[in-house]
Amino acid sequence: QVQLVESGGGLVQPGGSLRLSCTASGSIFSMWAMSWYRQAPGQQREFVATIHNDGFTNYADSVKGRFAISRDNAKNTLYLQMNTLKPEDTAVYYCKGISITADYWGQGTQVTVSS
Repeated sequence: QVQLVESGGGLVQPGGSLRLSCTASGSIFSMWAMSWYRQAPGQQREFVATIHNDGFTNYADSVKGRFAISRDNAKNTLYLQMNTLKPEDTAVYYCKGISITADYWGQGTQVTVSS
């Protein structure tokens, strides 16, 4: 069983940056893919970015060029570097781990972009 805990959220002004972390209680080496999703109030949860074990990355069009996903298997941690933040990036951000046998979700961390 793997537990995922997100951190790094907070309040930031438009144009600012934040780095989110997702730390796993167990090894993420077994996760063939790890992803970030987000959910704004009254909206459905949406895909943000993913990174596979082979290093392949993919991003939602809305964050391309501004966000960067990375993983450190030695530290069992997934990251999301968010730059040039916009008010529409405001949401609860969740990390997701996908293994052969199960998917795992964290509890989420709030990101608010406001002046």
